[in-house]
Amino acid sequence: MVLHISSGSPFEARIGYSRAVVDGSMIYVSGTTGYDYETMQMPEGAETQARNAFHTIAHALEQAGSSLKDVVRVRYYITDMAHYDAMVKVAGEIFGKIRPAATMLVCGLTTPEMKLEIEVTARLGAHHS
Repeated sequence: MVLHISSGSPFEARIGYSRAVVDGSMIYVSGTTGYDYETMQMPEGAETQARNAFHTIAHALEQAGSSLKDVVRVRYYITDMAHYDAMVKVAGEIFGKIRPAATMLVCGLTTPEMKLEIEVTARLGAHHS
């Protein structure tokens, strides 16, 4: 059975996607930007955007019965290399011991205030393997 998880973001309903989809033991978390969903504001700094994105991702994983410890793959998208150090700082704090497979791309995102987007794949219980 497939479970669809929503973060309550208005973008999910408007665009037609789930924050995360659980299929068996696999959890696929959609690309997540740095919005603060309590205020619906995008912070200016890349580091704060990265922390917000990971907060949203962690919440989706918790709803799936998982955590960031179960992440096996992460994709980072940054709009400019100027945001690299901020992304690496936050990613290193979170995944330094978990060490999932990772890719980072420099690309455009859908609105100018978005500096980064993070997408993860997790497997339930991976951190016990």
